[in-house]
Amino acid sequence: MAAVAAAALFVLPLWLVLVASLRRPGLPPSPTVEWLPLAPVWTNYQRIFALVPLAQYILNSIVVVAIAVPITLIVASWAGFAMSQLGARWRHVLLVLTVVLQMVPSTALWLTRYVIFSSLRLTDTIVPLIATAFMGTSPLFVLLFYWTFRRLPQEMIASARVDGAGVFRLWAVIAMPLARPTILSVGVLSFVHYWSDLINPLLYLKTQRLYTLPVGLQFLQQMDRTNWPLLMAASIVMMAPVVLLFLVAQRYFWLEGRLSGFGGR
Repeated sequence: MAAVAAAALFVLPLWLVLVASLRRPGLPPSPTVEWLPLAPVWTNYQRIFALVPLAQYILNSIVVVAIAVPITLIVASWAGFAMSQLGARWRHVLLVLTVVLQMVPSTALWLTRYVIFSSLRLTDTIVPLIATAFMGTSPLFVLLFYWTFRRLPQEMIASARVDGAGVFRLWAVIAMPLARPTILSVGVLSFVHYWSDLINPLLYLKTQRLYTLPVGLQFLQQMDRTNWPLLMAASIVMMAPVVLLFLVAQRYFWLEGRLSGFGGR
């Protein structure tokens, strides 16, 4: 019962946004809660694609995510695995450094990054949007992999080393297959990070055809700030992939729990 209540708590706002997106264009927000659309206007979704080139923006966002998420998984898992295999002294030093980096606000890096990419003439390209993936995107992702790999049986790793396994084979054959939940968690978090990123496209992109979906939603809002049904329809387009990915991830975690003996309890 508690799980159903918690699920309803998270689904309810999404449902209300969906209902609001199906109201007649131009109507102000309803003064009362509308649980069902009285006369759903599905053409709102067609209209937002006609007002701004959302299809192109969606494609650009997909390209960014398709490149950045796999790179994030590889680099963050490399860093986490390397940290887990170090001696206690250097491991603690890197852990402290990682935590300190996690506390640095992203706003403090905007100017420095812009100067670097501008001097390299990489502005108005996709490179600045995916550059952080080559550093694991976030120190948190490195820590997640580190904690996962530290829980692996060290006897298994030592035995593989005796058999002649190198570092990359240890990572690919032993560590990664046992870190599937962490891979999925980091994959979902990095997907949300790059899919919803608004600041980097605004900072680095000048050509409209390169804009991503969050910028497109910003354009739509500037065109008509009071047309709430269209804005809500665009929000649904933005949230739909994230919600679907979360549902797929939940099913995977449930299956993992059943296989581990916890799902049926």
